[in-house]
Formats: sequence, C-alpha cells, structure tokens
Amino acid sequence: MRPLVLALAALLAQPLPAVAQKAPPGTVRVRIVTSAGAITLAIDVRHAPKTAANFLAYVDDGRFDGTQFYRAARTKADPHRGFIQGGVGTDYRRILPSPPLEPTSKTGLHHVDGTVSMARGAAEDSATGNFSLMVGENPGLDARGGDKGYAAFGRVIAGMDVVKRILAMKTSGGRGAMKGQMLDKPVELTRAERLDGTPKPTSAIKPWLIGVRH
Repeated sequence: MRPLVLALAALLAQPLPAVAQKAPPGTVRVRIVTSAGAITLAIDVRHAPKTAANFLAYVDDGRFDGTQFYRAARTKADPHRGFIQGGVGTDYRRILPSPPLEPTSKTGLHHVDGTVSMARGAAEDSATGNFSLMVGENPGLDARGGDKGYAAFGRVIAGMDVVKRILAMKTSGGRGAMKGQMLDKPVELTRAERLDGTPKPTSAIKPWLIGVRH
C-alpha cells in the first residue's frame, strides 16, 4: 500500500499542464513555434484590421515557417526590458505588399508589455513580414504629434517566458538603430499557425518553396 501512496503523492506533486487560453473577443490566436519554445499571440482583428489581416496572410501562407527571431533590443536603463524582433527579414521571396499604417492614435492600442507590433522602414506604409514583441512598455513606438509611430495589433497571451529568454540572449553586430542588437545565434521560427477560424492563404506565388520536397 505504501508504494502506491508514494506514487500518488509524486503524481500530485507534478505541475499541471498549462491550459490554452481562449481567444479574447475580437482576436485570432496564433501559435509561434520556435527553437526556444512556443509563443501564443492574440491578433486584434477588431481594432487593427488591416495590420492583422497582413500578419495572418503571412501565417496562413506559411511565410513565417523556417524564418528567425534575429534581434533583441534591450533598453539601456533596464536590460530586462525592450523588444525582440523576427519574421522574414529581407527575404524578398516571402514578402507581400505592405498594408497602410494603422497608428496607435487610430487603433487605441499601445506599446505596453506583451504587445505585438509591426516593424517597418523609414516610410510609414512599409511594414511587411517582420514584427516585434514588447517586454515592458515602450511608449516611444506609439504615435506622437507628427510621428505616426508603429502599428500595435495584438499581444502575447502565452509564452512570455520564451520572449524574455530570447531578449536575454547574447547580441552583437548590426548597424544604425540595430547596432549591437543582432542575436549571435538567431532563434529558429519553425512555424506559425492559426488556432482560430479557417486559414485564408493568398494566391501569391511562394518561390521559396520551389524545389522543396514535402
């Protein structure tokens, strides 16, 4: 009897498996599987519909599959805060037409802890398939005055420990605003998958898959 009691006690002592969170109203969940662990996002299709549709097109097309998280931007005041960035990088074979910028002043979404934000170039409407995940608030990315900032379009609802782990990884290299922020060993983004609704892949050609055996 005693071995059975000990076995039961050991079983009860084990941590319970994490329960998948339901999608908050007006959002679509996306799971991102990486070599550092899984991250689940709630994409806000209600407040940032155009930005969300662009991101989901990359997900449904498989354009994020086999890409990387390549940047960890830590703040000087607190290295435990900042953001990580990943996506298609400069792989033009995967890039879709850019959506119009939906600034935070229009959407009401802001760059707080866990926010998902689209990366872009100098031009306002230049976002493609690169995105950032906030660790701590980053109001400098919000729209202010004549600066429209960046488009926030969702938040992390699971896997924030993975985001923080990537932020803490060793960095070097980079130029300009990215100087010293490129991950020495980029984190593999194995796949991104929609957890809610029906995938809506685009009809665009997928040249990076040419010659790839399935």
